[in-house]
Amino acid sequence: MSGGISNNYALPPSSYGMLGELTQGASAVQTQLDTLAQQASSGNVSQTYSGLGANAVTDLNLNAEIAQNNAYVSNITAANNSIGITQTVMNQLSKIASGISAQLDNITGTSISTLAEQAQNDLQQVANLLNTQNGTNYIFAGQDASNPPVPDASTIVSSPFFAQIQAAVAGLATNGAAATMTTALTVASSNVPGSAGGTSPFSAALSALSLSPSPSTSNFQASVEIGPGQSVSAGLLASVNTYATSSGPYSTGSYTRDLMNALAMVGSLTPNSATAAGFTGLISDIQTSLTGAIGAMANEEGGLGATQDTLTATSTTLGNVTTALQTQLSTVQDVNMSQTLSNLTMVQTQLQASYKLIASVQSLSLANYVQ
Repeated sequence: MSGGISNNYALPPSSYGMLGELTQGASAVQTQLDTLAQQASSGNVSQTYSGLGANAVTDLNLNAEIAQNNAYVSNITAANNSIGITQTVMNQLSKIASGISAQLDNITGTSISTLAEQAQNDLQQVANLLNTQNGTNYIFAGQDASNPPVPDASTIVSSPFFAQIQAAVAGLATNGAAATMTTALTVASSNVPGSAGGTSPFSAALSALSLSPSPSTSNFQASVEIGPGQSVSAGLLASVNTYATSSGPYSTGSYTRDLMNALAMVGSLTPNSATAAGFTGLISDIQTSLTGAIGAMANEEGGLGATQDTLTATSTTLGNVTTALQTQLSTVQDVNMSQTLSNLTMVQTQLQASYKLIASVQSLSLANYVQ
């Protein structure tokens, strides 16, 4: 018998195969631990869509719908802001009309010049108010928001519009109140802008709009998208009415034109005008026109308020829908934190056990089996 190890002696099983399996298992546990740690830290199932598995499509769809709803709400917020500015301007226009009308009650030969100067200043102010901007957009310009509704607002009292009304008023003594008013209303109703050799103080786009309600007029208004395929007209136009109706023998059909016409007529009066036979009648006609304009402006503000209420209600509804969608999204994206923390503790324990087992396998040697 030789002194070597017998060929019949069985060596202990190699630990390398077992060690590889244990190491691979520990790596998988480590990956699981990393995922749980990330979930516990962020509160989310995964930072990538791929990590959501079958819920990835649901997550994408819900996020897209929430983003779209937020865009609609943003549109409505911007529109309501613009409407608020419009309401402020309308209030100022109404005050100008009421103020000049009240002063016409006590007009005399000695006060005409002062009142005429004030009317010219008021006309300048009206033109500037109609050019009010919200950011870079002109709020009374409708779809032509990048261009001023009254292009030559700073020179309105030297425009063809004012000059022709001034000429009509100058003929009061000869033509009488009725003819003078008719001529002035014709000038104020013109749809040919001064830039094209006409008398309208408004831009070409706004001058072209019909004074009577028509699809082209409503389509030219600014609009706000509030839902898929849904939009609401929001805002007013400088040259035509939106919600109100202006009618009667002393109206152009537009309260802004009526106001500007009245101011231009008063601004054209001179002390000699008070001696004309038709003076009292003309003043009465101007006041009647102003009363109609004031009433129409009140109706416009009411229409704006109703639109604002509709937009606000829609915004609230969209907000509620978004809240519901976010709840659904939470079930897809968010983890159950208490369960996640419990699993994290369990996996940490499992990983520690794996490391201990690997360490014990690595320490095995032939000597452990030869006693």
